[in-house]
Amino acid sequence: DTPETVDPRKSVQCFGAEAKEFTRTLLENQWVRLEQDVEPKDRYGRTLAYVWRDEVFVNNLLVREGFAHIMTIPPNVHYVERFKESEKYARVNKSGLWSACQ
Repeated sequence: DTPETVDPRKSVQCFGAEAKEFTRTLLENQWVRLEQDVEPKDRYGRTLAYVWRDEVFVNNLLVREGFAHIMTIPPNVHYVERFKESEKYARVNKSGLWSACQ
């Protein structure tokens, strides 16, 4: 889950602009592969997927670099342990939002 930047009911959250720019730079004009877990959509009809660009696991990279924090929607928890380790790494190293947002 990355900080909010576009919800008209909320202000831009801390480190949201940075997360958005990092993701745009990483994925703009790139082919990606989406990997689904148990459920393809959430209760609002949004696609739930793990994103891969070549061999880069984008969801995990965002967490590890501090551009996102863990958000799992059970039963879609295939990579939850990997995400936990990445978030721990980002917190310990004060990466991204873990240093900028208190």
